[in-house]
Amino acid sequence: MINHQFSPNLFQSDAPFSHLTRLGDIGFTAGIIGQCPTGGSLVSSDVRAQTEQMMQNLAQLLTEVGLDFSCLLKATIYLTDYADFESINEVYASFLPTPYPARTTVQTAGLPLGAKVQIESVVTFESTE
Repeated sequence: MINHQFSPNLFQSDAPFSHLTRLGDIGFTAGIIGQCPTGGSLVSSDVRAQTEQMMQNLAQLLTEVGLDFSCLLKATIYLTDYADFESINEVYASFLPTPYPARTTVQTAGLPLGAKVQIESVVTFESTE
């Protein structure tokens, strides 16, 4: 059975998606941006601030399902400008324990709300049960 999680602590979008879906020991997060959980706007136009909030939002979601960043198997980072790659990496790495999960980084033409960075991830529930 597939389990769907829509976090009450992240922005309550009307869009048709779940923040996380789980099948067995594997979970998939939706794309998460540096969005203010209460108002829904981006926390800043600064890519570092957006990345920090994005990672805090992901941490919140993981905590709600009994996980932390050590449970990340793979992350996909979407960015709108590769000039921001190093800044994003610095903030991203500050949240994660080593060894880091597998990751793909993709430059895209646009992201929701004009965000500069977005993350989606694959997680495991195996170590938490």
